[in-house]
Amino acid sequence: MGGGFREFGFLGVSPAGIISTLQFSTKFNVGPERFGSLFKVLKGLGVRDYTYCRILEEFPGVIAMGESEISGKVEFLEGIGIPKAAVDGVFGTFPGILGLSVEGRLKPLILEFRHLGFDKSVARDEILREPRVLGMELGELSRCLELLRTLKCRETIKEKILRGGEFKAGFEVKLRLDCLCRHGLIRRDAFKVLWREPRLIVYQIGEIERKIDFLLSNMNYEVECLVKVPEFLGVNFEKQILPRYNVIKYSRSVGGLGDPVGLQNLIKPSTLQFYNLYVKPYPECEKIFRCEADKAEKQHPGGLWKLFKPQKYPQSKDDAENIKSFMELGG
Repeated sequence: MGGGFREFGFLGVSPAGIISTLQFSTKFNVGPERFGSLFKVLKGLGVRDYTYCRILEEFPGVIAMGESEISGKVEFLEGIGIPKAAVDGVFGTFPGILGLSVEGRLKPLILEFRHLGFDKSVARDEILREPRVLGMELGELSRCLELLRTLKCRETIKEKILRGGEFKAGFEVKLRLDCLCRHGLIRRDAFKVLWREPRLIVYQIGEIERKIDFLLSNMNYEVECLVKVPEFLGVNFEKQILPRYNVIKYSRSVGGLGDPVGLQNLIKPSTLQFYNLYVKPYPECEKIFRCEADKAEKQHPGGLWKLFKPQKYPQSKDDAENIKSFMELGG
């Protein structure tokens, strides 16, 4: 069996990819000879061995497709201005395009882009930059652009969101909506979170997921609480979330808290307010707070978070001196 896979170009396919492809071939009664003919078809279209493996891993259904269906995708791409030399890159980044109908999905999507004001050259350039835009549902980009155009946020944030153009920004919105929905939010609530906390559009998805995982696994909250406190995803993890969480966790462990501290009370107070409420009365908490702040400052001496620093609250000279000795957190 192993030799047969090498013969049909499976040398670089992951074990999971081999298993899923075998399951698919068994389900649709596709014989081993199909892999050889498929390999020849894709190679004839300029697809590299690496991309062939990617396609089998991400879209094993390709083994049940006819040659005309596959070549039809290449003709579609060439028809919208994608050079044949770039087809390999499109297939490699977004193998799922092979499973989309040209007439029922891809052409209407291109037409939608034009109706939204993006001409053929803009759509072509965006597809070359990020082929996954072809996986958007019909009407999806329109809804993402509507959200962008109604945002109420600082100009510095809006400039960063739109610096690559509206099309790119719309797709970034889509990716973050997908991220929120993967973690359990319904689409409507994901839109609410993103509209109220637009900083997420310029944050890396990995950073967003890290915060959500911490919220669910460490803090034991439900994902739906993000609808009420979307700011949780907008603040800095090391500089705000982790120090405050560790202070509350310690205080709770030693019986130092009366009423439960909800997520809103954990995130929304300014640094000074949080310090006066939960840190200042307890010497051990001061050590925890200062230690976390020092670590965060060493790891992240500056960066994007400074652009989002909230308006400062009035503070007395004594308060300022107290807090300065322990930390300098971004909002």
